[in-house]
Amino acid sequence: MQDPILPGPECTTMAEVRRGVDAVDRALIALIARRFAYMDAAARIKPTRGTVRDEARKAQVIANVRAHATAAGVPEAPIADIWNRLIEASIAYELEAFDAVRSS
Repeated sequence: MQDPILPGPECTTMAEVRRGVDAVDRALIALIARRFAYMDAAARIKPTRGTVRDEARKAQVIANVRAHATAAGVPEAPIADIWNRLIEASIAYELEAFDAVRSS
């Protein structure tokens, strides 16, 4: 049987911390895969390649994330930076998906 994943405040060893971090990382990857599935849908739905990049939407998403970070008690600046990178990776992925959908 695998050792339990403890909440962060209950960890007393680095092994417990690492198990928790690894579990969170697995969950984050699953959520990112789910997010990228929406990029596939966007690539299929958007009418032109030029509509893939939407700076107003990007700003809205980052503002939302900043607010959620603040509400969760985590530092908003690094979270906004992470989301900026995630959005840029999502745009690059969506552009590739857009091209792939139209070339088949």
